[in-house]
Order: sequence, then structure tokens, then C-alpha cells
Amino acid sequence: MNASAASFIVNLDVPDLAAAEAFYTQAFGLHKGRRLGAGARELLGGPAPLYLLQNDAGSAATEDGDVRDYERHWTPVHLDWVVADIDAALARAVAAGATLERRVRERRWGKIAVLADPFGHGFCLIQFSEAGYDALLE
Repeated sequence: MNASAASFIVNLDVPDLAAAEAFYTQAFGLHKGRRLGAGARELLGGPAPLYLLQNDAGSAATEDGDVRDYERHWTPVHLDWVVADIDAALARAVAAGATLERRVRERRWGKIAVLADPFGHGFCLIQFSEAGYDALLE
């Protein structure tokens, strides 16, 4: 039996489903997919479906007592949105409600900006150069 995954989905806890739907459709051009009950919405149009899951701040996140906190937080897992025009993508994301945390910086492999969505989740915008990450091999 092959244990590799055929695809994946991204689940994102949010405290306000309607606000999250508005942000992610406006900021990244995603569109509504299925409504999965009152507390979940599928957004399509990216490389993987994004599932927004309504979970109130302070609600249990684990059986060990961890609770959800939607203040700005850092996690080693975050979304990198690869874009063709980082300046246009940055303007669109900020207009939709994102907070710019690190301005656009040039790297050998392209450009990167660090932001946070209105729910405290960090994300990056990346515009690759023609060489992309292969520039790191030189």
C-alpha cells in the first residue's frame, strides 16, 4: 500500500467565519466552495483548498488544556503565498485587512514580505526570481 498523500487541504481556525471569508477572498482572490455546516467554509482557487473553521477565542484547542488565541502569534507552520507581482499582492492584502510586519525584501531567489491576517496568523508573500530557490545552489 502506498502511504503517500494524493493531495492536502489547509485548515485554518478563525474566530469570525464571515470576516475570514471576506479577508481571504479579497486578499488572495479565492472563491467560495462548499459550506460545511454553520462553522466551516471551503475556499477554492489556490493550489490547495483552504478550509476556514469557526472556533472561538478561548475554546479548547487540545485535550491538554491549550486554548485558541487570536492575538498575533508565531507558529512554525504558516502559508507562503507565491505571487507574480509582490507589490500588487501586498497592496491587495493590506487593503483587505492584513498587517505588514516586514516590508518587501530582496533575496537572491526573489522577494519576500511578512504579514499577518486579521486573526493573528502570520503569512508571507513571495515573488520568485527567474532562478527561484535554485539561486541558492550557486
